[in-house]
Amino acid sequence: MGTSSKKQKNRKKESRPRSVITERHLAEARRIADDLCEGEGLELVHMETVTELGQSILRLYIDKEGGVSLGDCTGVSRQLGDLLDVSLEIRGEYRLEVSSPGLDRPISKPSDFDRFKDRLAMITTHSPIGGRSRFKGTLLGLAPGEMVCMDVDGTTHEIALENIKRARLVGNIGES
Repeated sequence: MGTSSKKQKNRKKESRPRSVITERHLAEARRIADDLCEGEGLELVHMETVTELGQSILRLYIDKEGGVSLGDCTGVSRQLGDLLDVSLEIRGEYRLEVSSPGLDRPISKPSDFDRFKDRLAMITTHSPIGGRSRFKGTLLGLAPGEMVCMDVDGTTHEIALENIKRARLVGNIGES
């Protein structure tokens, strides 16, 4: 009985190779995707890597005036997949997802904080500010020193761009 448990302990699990998408890969992928989207009349809203159920995912959100179609997403996915296969040497497997930003549009560019001024947003910070890390309120824009201003229940909060872990609009129908 002890021997079989040792064998199980020492036995390597068989699985597909895990992808390692580095910051360098992500920066280069963002540059390639931005160029591709611009050429197609689209905006690259946000790009991120996530791991779900042990699988690496490179996720892009694209948009354009009037909204994106399934055809836009499919076209970018096919073209970008080919470009990334040629340009990047990513070890292992990953999945590429391209979609519209949806109602809860991610905000990742400094200019977006001015663009979506007066809209309801949710910001999560890396480090707490005044004992809290989650802020839901109205965007007031970008202040000097790369500080995002937000009104939360009548109180103005200033959040450094570098401290923002995640920012998104909340339920903004018809925004692009």
